[in-house]
Amino acid sequence: MTAVRSRVRDEVHFLTAGDGTPITLIRVLGDIDASKGPVLLVHGVAMRAESFRPPTRHGIVDALLADGWDVWMLNWRGSIDLDPLPWTLDDVALHDHPAAMRYVLERTGARTLRAIAHCQGSTSLSMAAVAGLVPEIDVIISNAVSLHPSIRPFSRVKLHALRPLLQRGNAYVDIPWRDGPERLVPRLTRNVVRLWHPECGNPSCNMASFALGSGHPALWRHANIDAETHEWASTEFGRVPMSFYAQLAASDRAGQFVSVRARHGLPKHFAAAAPRSEARFALFAGTHNRVFLPDSQRATHTFLDGHQPGRHSLHVLDGYGHADVFLGARAHLDVFPRMLAELNR
Repeated sequence: MTAVRSRVRDEVHFLTAGDGTPITLIRVLGDIDASKGPVLLVHGVAMRAESFRPPTRHGIVDALLADGWDVWMLNWRGSIDLDPLPWTLDDVALHDHPAAMRYVLERTGARTLRAIAHCQGSTSLSMAAVAGLVPEIDVIISNAVSLHPSIRPFSRVKLHALRPLLQRGNAYVDIPWRDGPERLVPRLTRNVVRLWHPECGNPSCNMASFALGSGHPALWRHANIDAETHEWASTEFGRVPMSFYAQLAASDRAGQFVSVRARHGLPKHFAAAAPRSEARFALFAGTHNRVFLPDSQRATHTFLDGHQPGRHSLHVLDGYGHADVFLGARAHLDVFPRMLAELNR
């Protein structure tokens, strides 16, 4: 793949989710005719739409534009570009994704769209899809985790034992705690995390490993990302609400993602019945993922294939971790061609 960053301009669209929460869409217009229709990029937890545009010259946005796609990037309610508020995956699945998709289709005149989603953008979109809330979507490229969380033992300890202690007086785990808060718990947490992660001198990399996974580091393999991207990533993470961790804990106990609020249109267990969707899933997992193990996507593929045999695909990426699937220096060679093939299939 030889695509590089083309001349682009952004259109920022302000809209509201189904419950009135402000969200935004960024439409990226390139210099190649976008004849293949809209594709929606959905970021992960404590990240933002711009997380899909690292300083590398071969990003996923560049690859999509060069391949003729109409690229839209969503800032859902967990984006660090929006005012922070507690949220659950239920909120995002029920309110953010349906509103964003309707808006894109109205603006483009398309009848369907496709999506590339990462981390909790992927879980919330998968939840919306199997619940039948986004019938307009026909392909979902999902990275890291979809309907089944599988986490490392130390992550489970943090989730079930440490979380109840941290959430007393703390509504969030704030990855930018590196900036020097004066409160005791953030200061103590930051210093302990630094001691626990001698492999890296970047405090954001360390805090992201603590907040989101279990590894040295957890979010990527250092060998996969260049120095400029590693430094850039220090500005790309924000707050993770305790309300999300509570839902993840309940889902871990259930062995699949569960709804934590009685909301119309959402099942209690998202992998307990046949999907109410015709969307085709292409599931991606890095063999070195230390946030969600590859078994997460394997379990979801088994579930989907059991109801719709032969329709869905699973791609296990040797040597990749979590976010380096998109941020890696060689992702344009190892990963993006597979994603484009799935979009075009």
